[in-house]
Amino acid sequence: MIDIQNDYFEGGTMTLSGSGIAARNAGKILERFRTTGLPVVHIQHIATKADATFFLPGTWGAEIHPYVTPLEQEQVIIKHFPNSFRETGLHEYLQSMGITDLVICGMMTHMCVDATTRAAKDAGYTCTVIGDACATRDLELNGMNVESEHVQMSFLAALAYFYSTVISANEYLNA
Repeated sequence: MIDIQNDYFEGGTMTLSGSGIAARNAGKILERFRTTGLPVVHIQHIATKADATFFLPGTWGAEIHPYVTPLEQEQVIIKHFPNSFRETGLHEYLQSMGITDLVICGMMTHMCVDATTRAAKDAGYTCTVIGDACATRDLELNGMNVESEHVQMSFLAALAYFYSTVISANEYLNA
C-alpha cells in the first residue's frame, strides 16, 4: 500500500483523480490479504524538503487514509523519496519475510507506484500492480495538459510491458 494518504483526497493539498475509488479497491485487496494471513506493508511518505506542500510531518494530510488504516501488526515503512526502496528498510524487511512476489496498490501512479515497481522488479521481485487501486493526476508538459486518465493508462501500460502484471482489483480477487 503505497502512499494512500489524506493529502491525496478531497480536502488534502494534492487531490488526485479517482483517489476514493482507488482507495476502496486497495481496501478490498488489503482485506483479502488480512483474511488469508498474507503480510501487508504500508508505505507512508513524509516530506523532508523545506519547500514541500504536502505530506508535511505531523499533519492530517500525511496520515494514512482510513480506507487502509494499518493494523498494529502490519509493517509501516516511512519514506522520503518516490522509490519506496530508496533509503528505507523495505528490501531488508521483504527479504527477512521470504517475500518474492509483491501486489502493489497506491498513489501516485506516475511517480511513487512507478518508481517503486521498477525498483522492485530490478531487485528481483515479481510484481502485480492493481491498476484500479492506484490513482494519479493531470500533468503538464510544455504548456499542454495531459489528463489523468491518459497519465494513468500510459504509466500502467509501460509497467505492464516488462515490470509487472497489471490487473484490476476484481481480476485479482476472482483469480
